[in-house]
Amino acid sequence: MRVAVKETSQYPWFIRPFFWKQKRKYGVVLQPGLVWARVPKLFASVAILYGALDRKSSPVDPVLRSLVTVRVSQINWCHFCVDINASTLAKRAGSLEKAEQVAQWKDSQLFSEKERVVLEYTEAVTFSDQQVTEELMLQLKCFFDDDGVVELTGLIAFQNLSSKFNSALDVPAQGFCKLPFDPISDSQV
Repeated sequence: MRVAVKETSQYPWFIRPFFWKQKRKYGVVLQPGLVWARVPKLFASVAILYGALDRKSSPVDPVLRSLVTVRVSQINWCHFCVDINASTLAKRAGSLEKAEQVAQWKDSQLFSEKERVVLEYTEAVTFSDQQVTEELMLQLKCFFDDDGVVELTGLIAFQNLSSKFNSALDVPAQGFCKLPFDPISDSQV
């Protein structure tokens, strides 16, 4: 990594419960958390935003949220993000099948019409050489009301922030998801 992390005991007391929760959930403290926590106010802000986007009552269902986070992570070359988000997608979808195919979603029969529209929107928001067209927005609004569109867009924007941060600082994968291929090298970005 391009920025050193500290021992968890060296972080402020109010940050350590987040680390404890990560260790309980994932078995380890997440490397990006240790990096963000070097600036505690940033860490707290990012953690609160993530919690708001990944809540149970979100209008964007869990599998869709995971599809979005994996695809954005692939586009931004974030090995940590692909690793943890593909693992979450596999758990939420019940298999690795969608995680293995998300980079080639346009050529796969695994994805529903709603998932395809969301992935197309995800790419339009994420790639700098694309834009969101009125036609795409109309397709999206077949599945989401305005609040849902705002939340989906917020999720895409958050994952771009997170994956670009981790990629720039070369945060490595932590071994959460053992895919049979490299989803970044094999992706169509």
